[in-house]
Amino acid sequence: MNTRKLTAAAFMTAIGVASAHLIYIPVGVAKCFPVQHAMNLLAAALLGPGYAVGMAFSISLLRNLLGLGSLLAFPGSMMGALLAALLYKRRRSIYTAAAGELVGTSIIGALISYPVAKYLMGREAAMFFFVGPFFFSSAAGVILGYVIFRAIDRLNLFQENSFEEGK
Repeated sequence: MNTRKLTAAAFMTAIGVASAHLIYIPVGVAKCFPVQHAMNLLAAALLGPGYAVGMAFSISLLRNLLGLGSLLAFPGSMMGALLAALLYKRRRSIYTAAAGELVGTSIIGALISYPVAKYLMGREAAMFFFVGPFFFSSAAGVILGYVIFRAIDRLNLFQENSFEEGK
C-alpha cells in the first residue's frame, strides 16, 4: 500500500467531511456538496480511480453517519469520481477529469439516484429531477478543484508520479 496516497486520501476525506456542515446547497431531498466534488477531482488526478472512488464512498458514508448527507451522496459522488479518474488516467488532462466529474455526477449519478430516492428513501421524484442540482453542485466543485489543482501544480507540490512507490 502506498503511504503517500493513503495519507493524501485521508486528508482529502477529512476536508470533504469537515466542510459538509459548512458548505452545502439544499435541493429538496438532496443536499449538494461542492467541496466533495472538488476532492473527487483532486483524487482523480492525483491518486487514481481506486482511491478516488474509495474516498468518495468514505466521505459519503461518514456524512451519512454524521447526519450531514443522504443516500443520494453515494451514486453521485462515486460515479463522478470514477469517471473523472478514468478519463484523467487515459488523457492526463485536468479538463477531461473535470468533464468526467460533471458527467459522472450530474448525469450518470443523478439517474442512478432516482431509484435510490424512490425505492430506498420512499421519495417521489421525476426521473431527471437530480440532474440540475447535481450539475450545479459538481460544477461549483469542479471549479474549486481546478483552482486547487492549478495551485498545487504551480507550486510543484506534487511532481509527476510523486505518489508512486519509492519516490
